[in-house]
Amino acid sequence: MDQMLICAPVVAQTDHFLYRVRHLPSLHFSPPSRLKSSMINASAHFKVREDFENVQAARPAWNHDAEPTYFKPPKPDWKEGDGGNDGGESLKKNHIEIDPYEEGRPISSNYKLLISGIAPRPIALISTRSKDGKTANLAPFSYAQVVNHDPPLFVVGFSGSLEKAKDSLKNLVETGECVVNIISEHFVEAANATAINAPYGVSEWEISGLHQAPSSVVQAARVKESILSIEGKLVETKEFESRATPGKKTGCLAIIEGVRFWAREDAINEEKSVIDLKVLKPISRLGGIAYGRTTDVIELPRPNF
Repeated sequence: MDQMLICAPVVAQTDHFLYRVRHLPSLHFSPPSRLKSSMINASAHFKVREDFENVQAARPAWNHDAEPTYFKPPKPDWKEGDGGNDGGESLKKNHIEIDPYEEGRPISSNYKLLISGIAPRPIALISTRSKDGKTANLAPFSYAQVVNHDPPLFVVGFSGSLEKAKDSLKNLVETGECVVNIISEHFVEAANATAINAPYGVSEWEISGLHQAPSSVVQAARVKESILSIEGKLVETKEFESRATPGKKTGCLAIIEGVRFWAREDAINEEKSVIDLKVLKPISRLGGIAYGRTTDVIELPRPNF
């Protein structure tokens, strides 16, 4: 019988788990040696608490030896029709109706609600190359997901319009190619650094210190540190118009077909069909500037009618 693997991320007790520096107007490009100070200066834009460095320093050290542990499900004796496993406690709570466009509601509130409530989210660390081949770009996106396996299809959401496309979207549309790299624990800080708002033409590869590896079908490089990378070809894009400001394009969805998979040899089984979670150690996005790791796991067989 097929089994469904449910992975629950273990996160810090506060949203302020790791710095996130993407889309910061106040953050300017700096050489790698000055990146740390730039990130700290940018923290005010994200309302990171002023004593964040002290709070971060007081937290427990990262446990490099932590591995996924399999637990019993919350209610091992659950049977058909039982409903929730909390004894009905959740049914005693009331819900609040929210109109995304109610009068006086900032659009940013929708963004904050969605990224904090829809979690964890996979992160696509996307590498692209400019049309002239002179510039290589690397950036993370958590509006991303695999949606089909035959053909292998992925969707990635980009903020802004095609007319004023940022680096990754611009390169993807002009070349029709990219590589989707999965982020693991051993390079999470470097991956986060690629979110810097560097000007077009500046490579995040140098800023992050990550290494390029040759691809087979596309021109964009793979991230050598990534356990799993997917070479992709652009299938189509779809722009979306703002509800708050009619006529303004505020988002673009890209559908990408995977044409080559690259898996690290110690992470893939002999049939080349399963990635070992203990080797992958994937990192996910949560709300605010928080990231998550997957260490608590349960397995639930799918019911057979």
